[in-house]
Amino acid sequence: MLRSDGYPTYHLSVVVDDVAMAITHVVRGDDHISNTPKQVLLYRAMQAPVPAFAHVPLILGPDKKRLSKRHGATSVGEYEKQGYLPEAMVNFLALLGWSPGSDEELFTREALVARFSLEGISGGNAVFNPEKLDWFNQQHIMRLTGAEILARLGPDLAAAGLTEAAMAEPRRTEQAIDLVKPRAKKLADIVPQLTPFISDAFARDPAAVAKHLSAPDLGPHLAAWRDRLAEVTPFEPAPIEAALRAVAEERGIKAGVLIHATRVAVTGQAVSPGLFDVLALVGRERVLRRLAAS
Repeated sequence: MLRSDGYPTYHLSVVVDDVAMAITHVVRGDDHISNTPKQVLLYRAMQAPVPAFAHVPLILGPDKKRLSKRHGATSVGEYEKQGYLPEAMVNFLALLGWSPGSDEELFTREALVARFSLEGISGGNAVFNPEKLDWFNQQHIMRLTGAEILARLGPDLAAAGLTEAAMAEPRRTEQAIDLVKPRAKKLADIVPQLTPFISDAFARDPAAVAKHLSAPDLGPHLAAWRDRLAEVTPFEPAPIEAALRAVAEERGIKAGVLIHATRVAVTGQAVSPGLFDVLALVGRERVLRRLAAS
């Protein structure tokens, strides 16, 4: 039971550990099935209770080969750095090789503990699908409030230099998070979308500018829209939308021209949450300032 260098073999080590810690159940990958008979003999030789053994399917990579470093991040800390929530990771991993006996997929940790049973373990190997993990993460992000997400964004806000701006207007920041979170698969996706709501230090996408802010005849239309927007009361989504459509009709252009141009001017991007919700939350002064700079 000892190697030539005096160190114990794997089989002896794990059995001694289990006996010392009074382990009653061993749940491990099915690649250990062949080890079990040898270890049972060791428990009996030591006159120790034999634990109950359960073997679960291995987790495979998308290429159906055993999961390894070549499939990407492998440590829990690395997934955390990438913006995955602990509750999403637990939920995802629990359903690799186990089924609750229904079509349910989203569980809290407490619900998983309550529902789990060895009888639900399937016979086939499970595939670690990164796209499915992204889906779980997005669903769990949606379950969090803006305040809860803000509490988890500390490192990302600090890296972007936005900690002070976010803390200066916490309520606006939380509302902005609630507005952009449906478009985020990871926590790291939120900060870039959040920036235009709390800071003027954001970059405009050159392609979006070329497409929506570069027409030679756009200037007068934007000036008229800015003048009207300065008078909108209350500065809320419905009145803002009504004002934009009225200006577009008066000037004989499609509303989309002003919508797309305003979106790029205010957020720097060609895509965002609903424009009128965005404008109301960004605030009149910031919106007018950014339109003037366009």
